[in-house]
Amino acid sequence: MHAHHDGSSLYVSTRSPRLGERVTLWLRVTDAEAPPAVWVRSAPDAEPWYDAAERVGEHAGWWWYRARVTVHNPVMRYRWLLSADEGYSWFTGGGLVAHDVPDDQDFTLLVSDPAPEWVTSAVVYQIFPDRFARSDAASERELPSWAVASGWDDPVEQRRPDVAYQVYGGDLDGVGGKLDYLEDLGVDVIYLTPFFPAGSSHRYDSTTFSEVDPLLGGDDALSRLTSAAHARGLRVMGDLTTNHSGWEHEWFLAARADVDAAERDLYFMQPDGTYVGWYALATLPKFRPSDEFFDRLIDGPDSVARRWLAPPFELDGWRIDVANMTGRQGEVDANREVAHRLRTAMVEERSDAYLVAEHCHDASADLRAGGWHGAMNYAGFLRPLWSWLRYPGYRSNFLGLPADVPRSSGESAVATVTAFIAATPWREMTASWSLIGSHDTARVRTVLGDCAGVAAGILFTFPGVPMMFMGDEWGGEGVDGEDSRRPMPWDRPESRDADTFARYRALIALRRGSTALREGGLRWVHASDDAISYVREHLDETMWCVAARGGTQRVAIPCEALGLFRAEDAALVHGEAALSVADGEVSATVTGPAFVAWRLPGVTRPAGQ
Repeated sequence: MHAHHDGSSLYVSTRSPRLGERVTLWLRVTDAEAPPAVWVRSAPDAEPWYDAAERVGEHAGWWWYRARVTVHNPVMRYRWLLSADEGYSWFTGGGLVAHDVPDDQDFTLLVSDPAPEWVTSAVVYQIFPDRFARSDAASERELPSWAVASGWDDPVEQRRPDVAYQVYGGDLDGVGGKLDYLEDLGVDVIYLTPFFPAGSSHRYDSTTFSEVDPLLGGDDALSRLTSAAHARGLRVMGDLTTNHSGWEHEWFLAARADVDAAERDLYFMQPDGTYVGWYALATLPKFRPSDEFFDRLIDGPDSVARRWLAPPFELDGWRIDVANMTGRQGEVDANREVAHRLRTAMVEERSDAYLVAEHCHDASADLRAGGWHGAMNYAGFLRPLWSWLRYPGYRSNFLGLPADVPRSSGESAVATVTAFIAATPWREMTASWSLIGSHDTARVRTVLGDCAGVAAGILFTFPGVPMMFMGDEWGGEGVDGEDSRRPMPWDRPESRDADTFARYRALIALRRGSTALREGGLRWVHASDDAISYVREHLDETMWCVAARGGTQRVAIPCEALGLFRAEDAALVHGEAALSVADGEVSATVTGPAFVAWRLPGVTRPAGQ
């Protein structure tokens, strides 16, 4: 027997219920005989409660069940109970099991507002401003004393600390000059890494939050960029460090200069002037979640978070650096308060503002708390894809993990992805950023080699908001986060892979044109060492995706598992493969590395009585 339910609209009547609201849930089961009794088990006020489900009909080999449940608590977790004469089984986000299991993978509904509607169709393009594009004014600017001037085609200096001081001269007007390019690629959200003045080119060690770095063109350049982007229907997000500042930040200097200064309350600072640095780095003093911190940075009337969302800058949201550690230090844990108050302030300032947390491991507990709209999905997306698709000769680690990236099977990758999705509310998972590389990692082409295109196919067809790092669409290389920040090779066509650009452009267009890819559910239909396959399902259409890392792979799936009974009902929309339907089985033959997708008919959900 197989069963399926997820948090998409195919199975849940509302993704943002209110307390006391009745929500309709659906379950589908394929078996020779339908289970005689099905319930939904929730736990209002932490006590188990069972709502009976009714069998509403059968279609294409699937029995459908429907239950109506009442949302009693702000966080509602639930699972399905399937009962038969020989015993019972539970169905949770982790799958169908015939033994009792704890609640950590139960499905989740949250009573809070969702991410803004525009996030559903967003494709995010990350820009490191110093390395994207230069305007004509860039060469006229005086460099700060710490900066090491570099020509646009100079290599990135890998020696520390010099790597943090290289300045190539990219600026915000340079970004504005490439909006035609970004529109042609198909992205619609520009995510800028920090633009505040700092003591380095990465700018995560800010010296003030009161202005845009003059090296990037100053306040007027940001206003010009957001205005021009908005005129084209594009959005712009900033990058804010609520966890720490630089040690030359004006607030920190004031705190060190005067024991009675209000700025002392902004940091974990002792009377003798000693202080806590993030990750024990003295150059990055850590903020303390005090009243002063909330007023100045988070939700005061003139807070940093509010100011840059308001005119004339009008950012569309923030990505929060080191969000998992924000407000947390030893016995102090105000992380959830920071997230909730930050989100409230942002939405007050701009009703459709979007808040994303940087989080490099398991973000599920923080996302269930209802503050962050979503997180950067390193642990549940990038890491399993890297492990499955890794180039055999690649030797490196995941963001400091003291072990090399393993090379795992497709089954292992699917198990990891499934476990993280099960632990995370569906709504927050789909508002999180799926990524296969960033400014903090090695380049996807360097790690995955010829399988980078397979990873791109999965990126743009999976639940979640696709986020790509500038230059990945040209096959950019880089052995680590620093090396990955090479300037864009606008004037070096030999460094731009036309096939990779065409692949990214086609995949982005495919996502934009597909309701199933933007809003559909997710169901795995195959996993083996070298191939994985899943369907994105919606009432309007289904997208069937097959990914192979190498060799000739035959992926055979029962017809009822796909809802496909005639080959002519499958339209190939990406890649190349042979498909046949015979003897109750759909067979696809793919030569890897490859990613292939077909458009199939939508799911029919029986209406019942």
